[in-house]
Amino acid sequence: MPQISAFFGILIYMYYNDHNPAHFHAKYGDYNVVISIENFGILEGSLPPKSLGMVVEWAALHKVELLENWELAKKHQSLIKIEPLN
Repeated sequence: MPQISAFFGILIYMYYNDHNPAHFHAKYGDYNVVISIENFGILEGSLPPKSLGMVVEWAALHKVELLENWELAKKHQSLIKIEPLN
């Protein structure tokens, strides 16, 4: 599972050949969440509210790159790193 970004202790990953809908994975400590790229809704898991807010803010800023990575992952191509939230 390639890591595509990291900020404030939150790690962002995307799996190759993962199932639809387009999504990414975020990990923070013992928390794991799967978030839709389309509407940033939680598909599975949870994060503390402050961390979730940062992840959604980051995803909204980088939706185009996330969708590009989703397409690359489906083709088993190298994913691009995405700038962290500052």
